[in-house]
Amino acid sequence: MKKHFKQFISIMELKGKTILITGGTSGIGLEAAKQFLDKGVHVIITGRNQAKLDAAKAMYPGVIPIKSDVASEEEAQLLFKEIEKLGGIDILYNNAGVGVEPSNLGISDVKHLQGATYEMNINYLGVIRLNNLFLDMLKSRPETAIINTTSLLSYVPSLLEATYSSSKTALAFYTTALRAHLGILKSHVKVFELVPPLVATAMTEDRNDPKLSPEELVKALVAGLEKDRFHIRVGSSKLVYILNRIFPKLTFNLVNPKKINPLLKS
Repeated sequence: MKKHFKQFISIMELKGKTILITGGTSGIGLEAAKQFLDKGVHVIITGRNQAKLDAAKAMYPGVIPIKSDVASEEEAQLLFKEIEKLGGIDILYNNAGVGVEPSNLGISDVKHLQGATYEMNINYLGVIRLNNLFLDMLKSRPETAIINTTSLLSYVPSLLEATYSSSKTALAFYTTALRAHLGILKSHVKVFELVPPLVATAMTEDRNDPKLSPEELVKALVAGLEKDRFHIRVGSSKLVYILNRIFPKLTFNLVNPKKINPLLKS
């Protein structure tokens, strides 16, 4: 194992790098754009809404906005060509993610398959789509990285967000396998997994649970990159990771408390 990963010795130098942040027009992605700019990183962001891209550009003039949807193979191809024209990237940050509205009906919901397809295509397949396109570019440059955002729910599923949890679990397994695969190939491309807890974004604004701010999450991400911590667990994700290994049933009940989850009431 050490032989496969001995190329991961040098610490990531961020200043002067170019990063592509998908889903960079709001929440975690927009905060990441701000903090990476502050670190001297050249920042390219993508999003599906042109008005939001324009607003992000007005807020942070240093960013380069590109309208693109990670769920579309055609748009991903066009994005790659545009990035080539701009000179390429050193870091691919797969931040774009979606979640359908939680349902008390669980898997019996008539919209279950539709929601699962939507989440899986963006949260999981969208990441593979872009990684496949950009991997050779990243391999060709001296110090590069891929960042995949999974979730605390990749450790313990939420019964109200079963398909979202599943999409993030798939991404977590893929991330581990990709890192090992590149290690076997002696590639210098580093693969980081960011594991957030519940974060205060537009997607979670109706939730009353404790939330981490995007600012604190991205601070932890940057620190993890600079220290070459390939599993960047933030906030309560650290506790859930440890508890689930020792007390899985207890951890499941903590993530799915009966008082807020009708599925567990009998």
